[in-house]
Amino acid sequence: MNQSNIIATYSIVGFDPETEELGVAVQSKFLGVGAVVPWAKAGVGAIATQAFANPAYGPEGLELLSKGLTAQEAVDTLIAGDAGAPDRQVGIVDAQGRAATFTGNRCYDWAGGVTGQHYTAQGNILVNEATVTEMGKAFETSIGSLADRLLKGLEAAEQAGGDSRGRQSAAIYVVKDQGGYGGLSDVFIDLRVDDHPEPVQELFRIYQLQQLYFGESKRENIKALEGELKDRVVHHLYRTGFLSNNDPDSDDLYQALSTFLHRENFEAREQERGFIDLEVYDFLDKMVV
Repeated sequence: MNQSNIIATYSIVGFDPETEELGVAVQSKFLGVGAVVPWAKAGVGAIATQAFANPAYGPEGLELLSKGLTAQEAVDTLIAGDAGAPDRQVGIVDAQGRAATFTGNRCYDWAGGVTGQHYTAQGNILVNEATVTEMGKAFETSIGSLADRLLKGLEAAEQAGGDSRGRQSAAIYVVKDQGGYGGLSDVFIDLRVDDHPEPVQELFRIYQLQQLYFGESKRENIKALEGELKDRVVHHLYRTGFLSNNDPDSDDLYQALSTFLHRENFEAREQERGFIDLEVYDFLDKMVV
């Protein structure tokens, strides 16, 4: 077995019982880890397959879960039918939040995993065991959405030691019933950093962008477009070329604001006439021309 083919990595698989979201976050010294490790299906489960990974563990494991097997039963079935199981590592969480992990005895040290309420964390070729245990603790103690907690797990793992071979790519994949774009798919979050010197940090950055573009407006951030705020919006729309003058009438202002929102893909944050989302305003304020 060529060690360069091993997905030396750490991952965390989790479930949120309130939203029923399922997902996987992963970091690796491996190009494009998001194309191999994370698998998930809304209402069924989530899986991370790694080490000398068997990609078939993803679809086959989800099929087993869909037939009613628990996470542990799915793991047992997968490894029982795989002669290469001693070189594999897998973590599974089912749609009831039950978790199971397996590390083959031929995986390179440090290798292992832990399970807790609604999650499993595992890794191989790591600096230390703390990389995995701290990943799990961060998931248990952090607040926010499932994606927030999964990413906190990656951050804690990196701070605790991380991958002994270094870092290269990271990904987060979260599914939710009708959670995708326009409610037309179950893919809620699917973000990848395929090759970067600091992939976890970069994954955090693009996750924040994803939340900005596709997250819901917070009620406390919706403000009336009047007074000083209106003056600042007019200034920035003029500065960035959306307005032809800095003293527009109401129709021109709102048409310019709408044009800005649609060009920058902020349709989901567009408010009724006379109001603006402050997160969108912050983006406009920082635009460089």
